[in-house]
Amino acid sequence: CTETDMNTQKFMRLIVGCLVIVAMVKIFFRPSKDTSVKTHQIIQGGNFWAKQRIPQLNLVHNEEDPVNPEVQPEEKETIQSNQEEFEPAVPDDTPMDPLKIVHLDLKGAAPKVKYLEQIFPLLSTLGANGILLEYEDMFPYEGELSILKSSFAYSPEDIEEMKSLAKRHKLELIPLVQVFGHLEFVLKHEKYFKLREVQTFPNSLNPQAQGSMDLVQDMLTQVMKKHPEAKWFHIGADEVRGLGESEDSKRWLETNNGDMGKLFLNHVTAVGRFMTKLKRGIKLILWDDMFRKLNSDTIKESGLQELASPMIWKYIPNMDVKEIGNYISKYEQAGFKGVWFASAFKGASGIDQKWTPINHHLKNHLQWQKVITSMPQYKSVRFQGIALTGWQRYEHHTVLCELLPVAIPSLAVCLQTLKYGSFDTEAQKEVQRLLECQIELSKNECKGASFPGSDVYEMVKKINDDLESSVKKIMQSYHVKGSFSPYHRKRSFANPRNLAFFKDELKKLMDEWDSFLLTFRQNMEAVFYPDTLEEWLEENVNGHIERLHGMVVDVERIIKLNGQPKVDPLRKR
Repeated sequence: CTETDMNTQKFMRLIVGCLVIVAMVKIFFRPSKDTSVKTHQIIQGGNFWAKQRIPQLNLVHNEEDPVNPEVQPEEKETIQSNQEEFEPAVPDDTPMDPLKIVHLDLKGAAPKVKYLEQIFPLLSTLGANGILLEYEDMFPYEGELSILKSSFAYSPEDIEEMKSLAKRHKLELIPLVQVFGHLEFVLKHEKYFKLREVQTFPNSLNPQAQGSMDLVQDMLTQVMKKHPEAKWFHIGADEVRGLGESEDSKRWLETNNGDMGKLFLNHVTAVGRFMTKLKRGIKLILWDDMFRKLNSDTIKESGLQELASPMIWKYIPNMDVKEIGNYISKYEQAGFKGVWFASAFKGASGIDQKWTPINHHLKNHLQWQKVITSMPQYKSVRFQGIALTGWQRYEHHTVLCELLPVAIPSLAVCLQTLKYGSFDTEAQKEVQRLLECQIELSKNECKGASFPGSDVYEMVKKINDDLESSVKKIMQSYHVKGSFSPYHRKRSFANPRNLAFFKDELKKLMDEWDSFLLTFRQNMEAVFYPDTLEEWLEENVNGHIERLHGMVVDVERIIKLNGQPKVDPLRKR
């Protein structure tokens, strides 16, 4: 081996040794892949925090910390409350077709779940793809809120069944919980008198009172726990009667330039922030009427447009389309990304309406159809859907409006009108095919109907058309007016011959109605709870039937006296 070869070998060994040392240094100082990922996650916040178990109510006490939708993490988050968990939906802003949702107002005449089992498939077939469920006192509130629920409130099992039915028939279920106005069912309880905006009536919540936000948060949390899969949630907030009248609100207004709009917006925005923290990605809806007198800048300053969408409501037949357009423009300028509409298929034509005027509601929907057609002109606000409202009471303390089965033909007409753009021949044929009836708009009726609850529909029609008139007719008959007046009955004074002319007819009428009402009770009990049946009978039937029964009793009693002298109640004994 020459000296040159030896030097070459030494040089090669040196190079190899250096390469080995460099490689070892790189391996030693290279950060681990897992550590890098974890560090990135902590800096970004998203994935790291999304995996934590965060108590619901602990998230919301800082109302001044708004949720910024632009920085929300994309991963699903699990939220814990009272040892129960629900998984919020991932925010999804992909465009979708506007929804047609049917509003079920449960603050009176809430249907049994077994009736909903029959009606949900019909609603889906008619073109609805959502249900707006206004619980009021029918929700099974627990703990301190248990005082709020009706004696016939749905059970947790009932709610699960309703959710299952809605899913089966592709109906998006949207809960509605009032958070400001129309809290009569809460504020009627003495326990909550201190939270009233006006002490003498229970309509509205005092937004400045200690405990008001805790109450609202508790209600929303309980309902949200039963609807963890909900994509939308309606927080009401319409008709806040008496706002600004409490001493708390007056003091706030004194230090805030009397800004009533801000007083309203502060509360609903705080509620909106709470809800978006309670369930990340939830899409909120609220009624629009309290915004109508506010300017767009005031609304925009509140930040509400980042949390919710307004639902513009108007139920009259001659609705001003231009007025609605002005509202849409205002809300677009305020920065709302979406807007909802609300029509009515029942419960908006009279506070004690028993029979649904189909024509009235059809005209309302024809006007809304014009608004829907005009939506392309609004470039930055999207039409998200329309709620066909079916009010059961004007408020918690008022009488029942039309029962749900009575309004099914109206609902069918309205849904098909939205589907076809008008109630043309094709739409009418579709309604008649699905309800198996003959629609007569001029008479506001659906003849020969066969749909879930059609027996109640037909019997309510007979009661509405015939009960009062049949009693009045016999009371106006010749011999009743002439020989059986209140004066004669009070003094047990009448000629049996005259009574005989109408006695049998009177008895027959009473028996016919008694038999009819026995069947009516059975049909109503298949749809409604006992409190609804008793209330409806008390308001619409009992007075007339009691009058008939009283007449029969008096006729049979007086006829046995054989025309004896009258008993004078004023005579001295």
